[in-house]
Amino acid sequence: MYLEALYTILNEKFRLDEFRPRQKEIITHIMAGNNALVIMPTGGGKSLCYQLPALLMPGLTVVISPLIALMKDQVQSLQSKGIDAEFINSSLTKAERVARYTALAQGQYKIIYVSPERFRKRAFALAISKRQVSLLALDEAHCVSQWGNDFRPDYTRIAEYRQLLGNPPIVALTASATETVRREIIAHAGLSPRQITIFNSGIARPNLYLSAKTFYSEREKFEAIKLLIEKCEGCCIVYFTLITGIEKFASYLDIAHIPYDVYHGRLPAQRRRSVQDKFIAAKRGILLATNAFGLGVDKGDIRMVVHAEIPDSVESYFQEIGRSGRDGTDAFCHLMYLENDLAVQMQFIEWKNPSRAFLKQAYTLFQNLGDRLNAHDYESIQEMLVYRNRGDRRLDSVLNIFDRYGITAGSLETHNLALTGEFNDDLFSDEVTEAKLASDRKKLYFMLEYVKSELCRRSYIHRYFASEEAACVNCDNCIS
Repeated sequence: MYLEALYTILNEKFRLDEFRPRQKEIITHIMAGNNALVIMPTGGGKSLCYQLPALLMPGLTVVISPLIALMKDQVQSLQSKGIDAEFINSSLTKAERVARYTALAQGQYKIIYVSPERFRKRAFALAISKRQVSLLALDEAHCVSQWGNDFRPDYTRIAEYRQLLGNPPIVALTASATETVRREIIAHAGLSPRQITIFNSGIARPNLYLSAKTFYSEREKFEAIKLLIEKCEGCCIVYFTLITGIEKFASYLDIAHIPYDVYHGRLPAQRRRSVQDKFIAAKRGILLATNAFGLGVDKGDIRMVVHAEIPDSVESYFQEIGRSGRDGTDAFCHLMYLENDLAVQMQFIEWKNPSRAFLKQAYTLFQNLGDRLNAHDYESIQEMLVYRNRGDRRLDSVLNIFDRYGITAGSLETHNLALTGEFNDDLFSDEVTEAKLASDRKKLYFMLEYVKSELCRRSYIHRYFASEEAACVNCDNCIS
């Protein structure tokens, strides 16, 4: 009867005939009240591992997710299947949030998506305390790692949030995690290794062709990228480290009369959404983007991902190539390396890790501007901080860091940026900054080693993530 119920929901609600590899094993493990850490490639079906149990368990399933866009897309998909799911996050008006708090307390919703920061809100804590929570799902679980690009401080308080919810079983999910990150996830969940089972489906994506090529001039590299995207029979993403890199290549494509779209974090939110929606709906198209594009994007037929510059880490590279070929059909992942790009990435790492003095300088500037803060745009505030050095991107990092730690709320883009917390010297010690810098430089070294390697590229990635290796017949080194 139990398996029959699983397959009934799989068929009727999710419109699927069979489970993907390991899904049924993970789901039955969770249904038995056990904790799980699920490492599964992008497109491997991680979400079903908690969404299906949520419908069979008696109480509420709480999903902690770091991304507003991802929450909206997941909830919209569930609601289209007739599943009682909702999200609560900062994109809602106060009236909308209050209405959802009331509905939550009164027993509505089978699955609720929230950001980790939502647990700081007393109204949410009060509403959730009225419910029996059967399962806690931690999406994008790698965000607990303070050494990662996606670090969220509130993810380190998961054990505290579990306690608030009555210590339900937890399932943590991520597409990739090194051994160090796995240990961090387990520790921050308040568990010992014996209390949680790791389901590592590996990171094998055999349908992705991996290649890396070194160039000696920018023009040579641009010409090679142009030839690749002209041959691409479908949608293609070309990733750049900086917006200036996009602008240079865009000019090159303009001369060749090749159409494209652009996506980066400096575009207005409405424009970003428009570009994203157009790309998702397209059968063919070229998107020039920074790493601001991709998280939470569910598009199965991306046929090519080109890295026009070396990524900052194997983690970033693997996450970004994982957006291609999610339908299981062949896709191509090309990395184009020019030695000058390494210097750009080194500078970018410096910008990502501003000193405590610079952070404090920015905080003091925001304080002094007071009500006039939102009368300024990004460029004018950047000029106040770095004077005439327009290329300095440390302000991006300052805004991200302040938002993560609750020092600010809102954004310059929507003209509602406000100081909401105090600057704490202890959070931003020079020792921590130097350690983070050293960690980021080491990750870049591993990425460079990948580019230069003459051995199997897939094997290199498997070893990096301490994942079970699979035979490779689909990388430039193995084929040649």
